Formats: sequence, C-alpha cells, structure tokens
Amino acid sequence: MIARGSARTPGIARRGGGLTIGGRKLSAGFIAGAAILAAWVLLAIFAAPATPHDPLATVSGAREAPSDEFWFGTDRLGRDVFSRVIYGARVSLILGFISVAIGAALGSALGLVSGYYRGAVDTVAMRMVDAMLAFPGILLALVVIAALGPSITNVMVAVGVSTIPRYARLVRSTVLTVREQEYVDAARLLGVPDVRIMLRHVLPNTAIPVLVLSTLEFGHAISVGAGLSFLGLGAQPPTPEWGLMVAVGRDVLGRAWWISTFPGIAIFTVVMATNLLGDSLQEMLDPRLKAR
Repeated sequence: MIARGSARTPGIARRGGGLTIGGRKLSAGFIAGAAILAAWVLLAIFAAPATPHDPLATVSGAREAPSDEFWFGTDRLGRDVFSRVIYGARVSLILGFISVAIGAALGSALGLVSGYYRGAVDTVAMRMVDAMLAFPGILLALVVIAALGPSITNVMVAVGVSTIPRYARLVRSTVLTVREQEYVDAARLLGVPDVRIMLRHVLPNTAIPVLVLSTLEFGHAISVGAGLSFLGLGAQPPTPEWGLMVAVGRDVLGRAWWISTFPGIAIFTVVMATNLLGDSLQEMLDPRLKAR
C-alpha cells in the first residue's frame, strides 16, 4: 500500500463554545464574510419571491426617489431599482463562479503539468504564463472581449482567462515540493502512471491554496465583470447587472443618486465579503500562519 500524502481539508467542529476549522476558532471576519455572501446567494436564488416588481417592467415614473413603495427608487425608465439589484445578484454571482471555475481548472492543470514534469514542459508553460502576466488582468480581459465581442458570456471567459496565470504559478510552486515526497517516489517505483500520481497524490495537496485563492478571485471577478459592463463591454441592456446599472445612472448622479449608488453598494458588499472570507481562510488553513 502506498501512503496517501494528499492534504485533507480541515474539518469544521465546535470547540469551547465556538466553531473551529483545523483547530482554529473562526474569526469575526470569516463569520461576517460568510454571512454577507450567504445572504446574497439566498437573495439571488429566491429573487422572484423577494422582489415586488418585474426587474424589466416600467412600474412608475422615471427617477422616483426611494420611498415606502420603491425602497431603492426607480431608474430612468421607471423600473424598480431594488428588484433590479436583487436580480442583478444572479448575474454577478454566476459570473464570479464561472470565471473562477475557468481560471482554476485551466490554471491548475497548467501548473500541475508544469511542476510535475519540469524541464522543457515547465519552461514553455511558465514563459506562456509570464507573457500573460505582462498584461494587467483588466487589459488581458479587454483583449479577449475585443476578440470575442461584448456579452456577459464573453466576460466570464475573459475574466476566467485573465486569472489563469495566478492559479498556474500557485499550483506549480506547490507541486514542485510535493513531487519530491517519498510517497510520490514510491508510486513511481511501483509503476503507477504519471496521470494517476498527479490526480491522486499530488493534486489534492493543492486544494487549500487553490480554495483560498478562488475565494479572493471570486470578488475580483465580480468587480472586473462589473467594470467591463460599466464600459459597455459586458452585459447589455436591459439585463439587470450591477456594473451596467451603475453606468446607466452616472449621467444623473447629482439628481438621482440612488440609480448608481445601490448597485455600487451591492458590488462593494460582495467584494468585501469575499476578501474577509479569503483572508480568514488563509489565516486558519495556512500552516505557516498556524505556527505563529
């Protein structure tokens, strides 16, 4: 039998009156971030019963201020801003999830192969990554959008592609250490195929760092996606998307501040929640920080 060296994600337990992960008590930042993000996820899932109006329908006069009937006011076409913000959570959260999934899958695969085989494979792969890192993430996304055309689907692809280098470098650095472990050498001596070694004994050890990075990248993907929609390169009218809603209200910000302000607050809270969650996970799961 070959001893498995794969890292297991620390379990969640209740200890001393509080929840713990990996023997460390959950921080206030973790709880706050998880609660805010969970609230947005629930609102996105149950958007229909949670909203009083159709987000695409004109329900009142244009640019009505927040009131008891319209909590966030109405936009330039008389649509309920509150309903559009809640439905916009669906678009933004899906965008973040798919973008992170694309970046994590492709970047982890590239880093895994590069770190395991090293040599010429590593050299070629890392030079590709270096070339991608030469461009700022938003600029790389703009290049992809220019090639594919403006749409929310293409934004997901563009943002996902722009995160590939970060995942590739992270996974490669972990794999370079893991591949030298004794259980990996034992598997090679027994004739276990490289693909099986990588998938069963090497890749699981990258789970924690990839999880932490994905949490942080989730908020980053939402903010970049909103920025691209703000520029007219992402979601197109009348889609209720936060970045597009901010752009629609910018010309009347002085007279109808609520049109842009509430979608902006939504972006801020989601990005803040993912940052709190990611930083807290890193503190709890990173062995170097545990030792402090």
